[in-house]
Amino acid sequence: MDWRSFQVVLSRYLEFCSPMLAPFRRFSGFQWGMLGIFLFSLFLRFWNLSQFNTLVFDEVYYAKFANDYLIGTPFFQSHPPLSQYLIAFGIWLGSHLPASPDTVNNLTGSMRSTFSYRWLNALTGSFLPLIVGAIAYQLTDRRNYALIAAALVALDGLFLVESRYALNNIYLISFGLLGQLFFLLALKKPQVQFRLLIIAGVFFGCCASIKWNGLAFLLGIYLILALYNLKKIPFPPQLSLFISRLTRPEKILNHCQNINLFQFFVALLLVPLLIYSLLWIPHLIVNPEYNFWEVHREIYLFHRRIGGNSPTVHRYCSPWYSWLIMWRPVAYFYETAQTNQGKVIYDVHAMGNPILWWMSFLAILIVLILFGLQIFNKKTDNFYPSEMIIYLAFNYMANLLPWMEISRCTFLYHYMGSYLFTILALAWLINQWLNSQLILEKTTGVVTLVLIIVAFIHWSPIYLGIPLSDLGFKIRLLFPNWI
Repeated sequence: MDWRSFQVVLSRYLEFCSPMLAPFRRFSGFQWGMLGIFLFSLFLRFWNLSQFNTLVFDEVYYAKFANDYLIGTPFFQSHPPLSQYLIAFGIWLGSHLPASPDTVNNLTGSMRSTFSYRWLNALTGSFLPLIVGAIAYQLTDRRNYALIAAALVALDGLFLVESRYALNNIYLISFGLLGQLFFLLALKKPQVQFRLLIIAGVFFGCCASIKWNGLAFLLGIYLILALYNLKKIPFPPQLSLFISRLTRPEKILNHCQNINLFQFFVALLLVPLLIYSLLWIPHLIVNPEYNFWEVHREIYLFHRRIGGNSPTVHRYCSPWYSWLIMWRPVAYFYETAQTNQGKVIYDVHAMGNPILWWMSFLAILIVLILFGLQIFNKKTDNFYPSEMIIYLAFNYMANLLPWMEISRCTFLYHYMGSYLFTILALAWLINQWLNSQLILEKTTGVVTLVLIIVAFIHWSPIYLGIPLSDLGFKIRLLFPNWI
């Protein structure tokens, strides 16, 4: 075929495909960017998902308990049941798909493929960058900020690892953020506000049905609502002035005052409680030993019996303050093998992208300092909009401060809720730097993004379980307390 004939064939093919491609022509750069981030996240989460034909870390609980629901075997679980329902659904659906014999095991109590109990987590985690990007957009109406926030989440290792195994934290984060997203949508759409608040309440109820600490996402909303509704109360002049300074005229959060007591009670109190209660029914049918109240007492006592943050309790226990700098990541899987090239190490570490983690912590420190300055009526809009400071500071503290009073053994992944708000804080700084007219600031934004991307590539083998040499393993786990 000569060049002219090829051009004719290509032209006719494109003409044939034109009606199918028409919807994509209307995509904006923002939509293409979000689609690219989603496909990138989807690929990473499903790539080689069936490797390690075993139960990895807490899959020994969640995948097994999910299978127990399917075969009707009673069991006791130390968390609410929704994540196990979802994993059970994934197992049921995934078990209808063909699987290679070397990816099937009976460790859950039935012959199941590793793909069957992991795929729904992977799919759910793929949407997490989009949810964070949507929250960023609702807060600011800035598409560039939303793209950067979504990209940063896609470039983090902890969210990636949690998405690739049958664990519960990715559901906790997703439901909590969806509740927050619909809350922000409700503030911006007064004509359908009550309906959107009810949807938010449903997601908050689902979040609490994964783990009790999911209530922190709802607590963040309660704190914001309380602050902005204080303006309605006729306090003494000095106190009223203080509240007014803290809640300057805003684009979004000022609409918190439009949520009346009835809407709050039904949508953000009654609906979450109702959803949480109803979701226990299937569990109580399979496990009749304890009633609704008794099972909560047993869960509470179980966590009380767990020891404190000592290596004698669990070698990867870490107190809340160590999470801020990622002092003690968690090894989810470690195995060595001999190949023709020599010894290789398969390692999966639940740890964030170090550059992203440390820079995000610095960003949230700036937010908290600005929040303090805002209390004393100092102008902060040169760094962050005042309502963003309120939103990030309240939600970060709501997700972190309760852990200060927890005496049981805790782990780095308990910081995931707070970590998301630090990423939103950093994304805003990067967006400001990239849009600056100053060469130094623009360069800082570009260099920051490049460092985060390079760090993700460098540490990706211990997120994805790619085989490493001894040297490759050591240069990724730089500090003794990371191993």
